[in-house]
Amino acid sequence: MKLLKKMCEVHAPSGEELAMTEFLLNYIENNKSNWKVQPTLHFGNGFQDNLILVFGKPRTAIFAHLDSIGFTVKYNNEIVKIGGPVTTEGIVLVGKDRNGNIAGKIIKKDKKMFIDFDREIKRGTSLTFKVNFRDTDDFVQSCYMDNRLGVWNALEVAKTLENGIIVLSSWEEHGGGSVGYLGKFIQEKYGVMQALISDITWVTEGVTHGKGCAISLRDSGVPRKSYINKIVEIAIQAKIPFQLEVEDAGGSDGNGLQKSDYPWDWCFVGAPEDHVHSPNEKVHKADIHSMVELYKVLMEKL
Repeated sequence: MKLLKKMCEVHAPSGEELAMTEFLLNYIENNKSNWKVQPTLHFGNGFQDNLILVFGKPRTAIFAHLDSIGFTVKYNNEIVKIGGPVTTEGIVLVGKDRNGNIAGKIIKKDKKMFIDFDREIKRGTSLTFKVNFRDTDDFVQSCYMDNRLGVWNALEVAKTLENGIIVLSSWEEHGGGSVGYLGKFIQEKYGVMQALISDITWVTEGVTHGKGCAISLRDSGVPRKSYINKIVEIAIQAKIPFQLEVEDAGGSDGNGLQKSDYPWDWCFVGAPEDHVHSPNEKVHKADIHSMVELYKVLMEKL
């Protein structure tokens, strides 16, 4: 969990993924020699802050978004949301502008949100939740499990991945926009047309802690059922614990792929968390283990 903790501490809300991209490029450079297959990397000019890793002869792509929710400073220390963060008064936000480090609590006045700080913060500065990473026998709890855990999962799979693509994308929390052109590149260059979405979902009355990662049958998007059926059958045959999710709201990079001009099959497969989009996102370690093991099998069998 040391790598996951470091990733949660990287300041990278939607639109500022560069710090996470640089962190991961450094991690990959230092660790890829221990991986089973050495990937080809695509990044930089034409890819913005996104990162693509290609292993062997790929058939399936894993999509995991780099960004987190957060806040942008407006005028007079008023703040506005990046994505959909919890906005409870008293939550501590942190960041940095040209005049130094920032740490202050959310306060509300006249139906507006502000950060309580002793000077005016430069407008446009982004703020994120202060990290309090908790690692117990059964749970991991911190802000930004969504989606640093999804990225961590992809990196675990990368260690033994022989054939496949890992896509680390941007802007998912604030409307997406990157997976359309990333998907275009992948299909035109590698011919890959099926995807797994490595992201974190919700604990609900139907999806609970400790019973395995969730295979989502639908959310606000409806993926192609024949592809979902293949994934469920592979999970059953592999005897890996999983839960089936059905929701009418929420979305992911899968929705972006489905709305693109390219024919993608996709399925959201991810561990459930409690206290969504708060400083206290909580995931069961059994569900993390299930997620990693299921991804390894799916990337082999699909």
